[in-house]
Amino acid sequence: MSEEKQEEVARWGDSTAAVHAGTARPYCQHSLTLPVYQTATYTFEDTQDLKEFMDARMWGLQEGRIEYGRYGNPTIAAVESKLAALERAEEAILFSSGMAAITSTLLTMLSSGDHLILTDDCYRRTRQFCHSYLKRMNIDVSIVPAGNFSSIESAVSANTKLILSELPTNPYLRVVDLEKLVDIGSKNGIRTAIDSTFATPINLRPFEIGVDFVFHSATKYLGGHNDLLAGVCVGSASLLAMVRQNQWMMGAVSDPHTAYLLDRGLKTLALRVRHHNAAAQAISEFLNDHPRVERVWYPGLNTHPDHEVAARQMSGFGGVVSFEIRGDLENAARCIDAVELPIIAPSLGGAETLIEQPALMSYFELSTEERMELGIKDNLVRLSIGLEDPQDLIDDLDQALKAL
Repeated sequence: MSEEKQEEVARWGDSTAAVHAGTARPYCQHSLTLPVYQTATYTFEDTQDLKEFMDARMWGLQEGRIEYGRYGNPTIAAVESKLAALERAEEAILFSSGMAAITSTLLTMLSSGDHLILTDDCYRRTRQFCHSYLKRMNIDVSIVPAGNFSSIESAVSANTKLILSELPTNPYLRVVDLEKLVDIGSKNGIRTAIDSTFATPINLRPFEIGVDFVFHSATKYLGGHNDLLAGVCVGSASLLAMVRQNQWMMGAVSDPHTAYLLDRGLKTLALRVRHHNAAAQAISEFLNDHPRVERVWYPGLNTHPDHEVAARQMSGFGGVVSFEIRGDLENAARCIDAVELPIIAPSLGGAETLIEQPALMSYFELSTEERMELGIKDNLVRLSIGLEDPQDLIDDLDQALKAL
């Protein structure tokens, strides 16, 4: 995207950017919607055409020309441009999944002998990758409490190359103060990275605050319909150039049809997220006052430990509400079985409200004692608010809780 176009997009509102950013109209055959370029390879008119392409590539001069599907696709490139615009960033890379985006970036930025600082409330598969795979590569990993900046600073060593956190975290929706995180990174010459899946670019843009890498599981809010798997890494052009080279080599690329579905979902992102925000706020307030609920975790509540940081840093608090039901694991399960609208399923960010008991969904293989060490209580319920009318969800939750 040209510098002039970047400045124009930066002046647009979120909904305008979600609809128009990344477009290069007229599309092929004057199509209104983004065409799906369903091809694995690209052709050349003759040998001279091929030579000119290879010469241009050698000098980094080729624009908009591709030779093979692993190295790019016009549909994917358009969506990457839109994702970068939504984050007000220079560049975005679309991956086959959110985990592919994170693992590919970590493998690009870290080498044997390096040190990574990871906050303890990050997605469990991210923690698992860092603990198991990175340690096999002789990359040291320190786990520190999310938001405890003295612990983060204490963990910094001469070989620390990256600090990775999540915002809001899963399942307790902790909100890290990004200015403090970026300050620690800049003072020590350390890159910073944030998994911003729960926030979306509508509620928060970490790149604007100074974070180097921003990740999203596009499967969630960005796609918005629970019908695709994709991930994205957003950042500066210079840093992402290294990540893209690694993606080409390792092959964790998306496909054009998935990119098309993602583009379709992105057009309604701002509208959907605003509904998620408002609905989650109303539902969290209802649950917070319910006698059969022990505690509610939602950054929009002033009872949440990070409410002040979230209110200062975010424009909305997201669509996930976690709460603890009075009683044990079986009591929480009875409540989940009694609701009629929410559906038992993992994931989040779609049109349907999803409900799960983390102790049984994500941590089933662990004992109660092991789960408690990770802070996962047996009576914890995670609710991912969909696009239903909030009052209908409140009425449904109320009847389920009253039945306990």
